[in-house]
Amino acid sequence: MSATSPTTFAVPRVWRPLRLDTLVRIRWIAITGQLIGVLFVAFGLGYPLPLLPCLILIALSALVNVGLVVRLGAANRPSPRFAATQIAYDCLQLGGLLALTGGLQNPFALLLLAPVAVSATSLPRRVTFVIAALAIVIASAISVFHLPLPWDPAERIVFNRVYVIGIWVSIICGVVFISAYTMRVSRDARQIADALAATELALSRREQLSALDGMAAAAAHELGTPLSTIALAAKEMRAEVEPGSMLAEDVELIIAQAARCRAILGKLRNLGSDGGDPFAEVPLTDLLAEVARPHEGRGKAILFYHEAAAGPPPVFRRNVGLLYGLGNLIENAAEFARETVNIDTSWDGEEITVTITDDGPGFPLEVIARLGEPYLTTRAREAQIAGAEQPGGLGLGIFIAKTLLERTGARLSFTNIAPSGHAQVRIVWPRAALANQ
Repeated sequence: MSATSPTTFAVPRVWRPLRLDTLVRIRWIAITGQLIGVLFVAFGLGYPLPLLPCLILIALSALVNVGLVVRLGAANRPSPRFAATQIAYDCLQLGGLLALTGGLQNPFALLLLAPVAVSATSLPRRVTFVIAALAIVIASAISVFHLPLPWDPAERIVFNRVYVIGIWVSIICGVVFISAYTMRVSRDARQIADALAATELALSRREQLSALDGMAAAAAHELGTPLSTIALAAKEMRAEVEPGSMLAEDVELIIAQAARCRAILGKLRNLGSDGGDPFAEVPLTDLLAEVARPHEGRGKAILFYHEAAAGPPPVFRRNVGLLYGLGNLIENAAEFARETVNIDTSWDGEEITVTITDDGPGFPLEVIARLGEPYLTTRAREAQIAGAEQPGGLGLGIFIAKTLLERTGARLSFTNIAPSGHAQVRIVWPRAALANQ
């Protein structure tokens, strides 16, 4: 088996999670806080500070906000590069204010971490590295080049150089930690979101196919009656026309085409025969045989074993997620098996177990503990790049199967059985899960 799926799903490559409105709102909050802080220090505390340059920097941010909203609209989703440009501007504007008001001696120097956190949460890794490097450069510059910290002129305040260096080191460590940690968490969240979107796409496609099967069967049923009437009328006409005449040839053509239409309608009726009623309850053994049937023509033997169990086979309500999840695992096993796939079922009063084992090379040891995570593939990268026809490029197969089956109440485990090393998937449902379907 492999952590891949023979079905591929398109995932967007251009990711624009930030709306311009979000960046603008964050900047308005920063502008408000800066304005209140500067005015309070100047007029509330009466400390001397370069008020006009500070107000000019704050007004510049307000003009940037107004200009962006007027030109692009609040609903615009900027590209990562444009969003990074705005965040870089915020870093520079904050750095300018800090340089005018004491540099790293200003307790608000901690706010240099905010733009880095925003970038790490929502922008690509390279962009975040640039923003983090910019924050480090700004912190280093204002630690040396800055105006005095606004303070009471009657008192003299002196910061030890070691203390200032400590603040600089703490900000550098904060930038590095926040960017690395937040990027990792956000990356995991994005992977889960994208993979769940692919899961929903897989379910949607399966539901569409089921709906088409139902529509085809309904159309075949509705067309059957008028077609039978046409065939009957044509046969009655054949008995009344002279053999060998042109009219007789036309009647024979009508009868032949009616028979052909009947055969086509028969095929349409059988399109959904494998899927059956999507709301029907079926025994587990029949359900497994149904989802395995499409994969029996690959030259691999799919063998079923039922252990001596208490009572009749458990009954499951058929649904798209259950069918797709089981079918995905069986398809994966059939693809990587050398000759045989074994499907073992057992049940008792407490739980129901399905075990799928193939005689292939088994799961790679380096990924077996992480099976079920999205975008985890055991295929060689060269094979993925070889062409669009190469299956399983996204590594979503087992993730989708595991997610869908867990929604039905199942627990999944992946192992390589000793001593053969063959891959094995074990699916266990508590009996209580059947009552909740």
